[in-house]
Amino acid sequence: MFLGDTRAAEQVERVIQSDTFRAAGVLRRLLRYLADKAFAGEADQLKEYTIGIDAFGKPPSYDPRQDAIVRLQIGRLRQKLGDYYRTEGKDDAVVIDLPKGHFKLKWETRTAGVTPQNHVPEAFTNAQDSAMRWRRIAMALGLGLVPMVGWGAYSAGLLWRVKESQAQSSGWTKGMEDLWRPFLTSKRRPVVMIPDPLFFTMQGTDVFFRKISLRRPEDAADSSELAALEKAVGNSHLQPTFNFTPTGELFSSFMLARLLGARRPDISLARSSQVPLQELADNNIILIGPEILFDQKLPGMQMEPQLAQVSGGIRNLRPRPGEPAFFADSAPGPAPNDGEVYALVSHALGPLGNTTIQTFTSSRTWGRQGAIQAFTDPGLAGMLTGKLKNRAGEIPQDYQLVLKVKFTQGIPTQISYVLHRDLTEQ
Repeated sequence: MFLGDTRAAEQVERVIQSDTFRAAGVLRRLLRYLADKAFAGEADQLKEYTIGIDAFGKPPSYDPRQDAIVRLQIGRLRQKLGDYYRTEGKDDAVVIDLPKGHFKLKWETRTAGVTPQNHVPEAFTNAQDSAMRWRRIAMALGLGLVPMVGWGAYSAGLLWRVKESQAQSSGWTKGMEDLWRPFLTSKRRPVVMIPDPLFFTMQGTDVFFRKISLRRPEDAADSSELAALEKAVGNSHLQPTFNFTPTGELFSSFMLARLLGARRPDISLARSSQVPLQELADNNIILIGPEILFDQKLPGMQMEPQLAQVSGGIRNLRPRPGEPAFFADSAPGPAPNDGEVYALVSHALGPLGNTTIQTFTSSRTWGRQGAIQAFTDPGLAGMLTGKLKNRAGEIPQDYQLVLKVKFTQGIPTQISYVLHRDLTEQ
């Protein structure tokens, strides 16, 4: 049964002050905003655009088709409510719910003697219903992630939230079909390749060191930084390790598993340090990571690039009138997990002309995650398809695409198209 505003308002405040929501400032503000609208009787008029303007301070030019912040945060809020009622709120008398596909909060009392499953938010019950299906997909891609720690270990507890946070439909849209057609129709299997950059560790210590220019264990002998580190800790035994991977790449691999896994059950995951050049000739490859980690493999792409991802941004090798020669990322500020970067997507044939290679590169892991998000979100995919199609109404066989990705607390919140190049016109 539905309650009056007083008890519902008290429950909203209880949820906002809970440990589950304590560190989620954005979600706390969003929940309060949606609750205020519901209590005022205005929830039925809520639109994605309105929430973006009122709750997130977007300018009047805000376009929900290119900026997914509302969908992302609504999905996160729905998941967070599920987390709350599964743990510290499991005995609360009032249940606050945000049904999927709606912006209007609902609340009801628990009825004595009724199983809790009928009185938890939809996000939780849906997650239970689909757990086995997602576990199978996770096993398919997750096996390659088992040895990874560090960034990967930090991400492990978050990976299962991808389903709700992406807020995309389970079905394929025409835009997604167009973008991923080469990987859907080919007889060769798709391989998702993510980076596992080289680190060095001192035996018997918890000290790890990485320098981007060091990509092979044998490079350690020529590194003055490593020599200084050895001296500082009094330990000369260096051990190379490939046990780390960035968070954005883990999220990206699960987004791709969700999208492509249903259509291509043969999809697999590989680490960059373990993929030989021959792999590029035998399979369709999706590379996610900074270009510097893949530069030895990128020559396998049959294209002459007009754009290149370098340290600090994207270099425009052949700028057209009015275009900058360099798209510079914003420098890290006081909040290193907030910022704005450029991402480069390149698509071309493999070395023998019978496979496809697609790369998603950026100088920050969240830029790469944002690029993958753009290719897996129905609205963004439709927008990109419209931009990429040539005069014949087709997406070019070879192209490069620049996107701008804004991220907050390590989560892409705004993704926009910048420009693209049809490389078949060269």
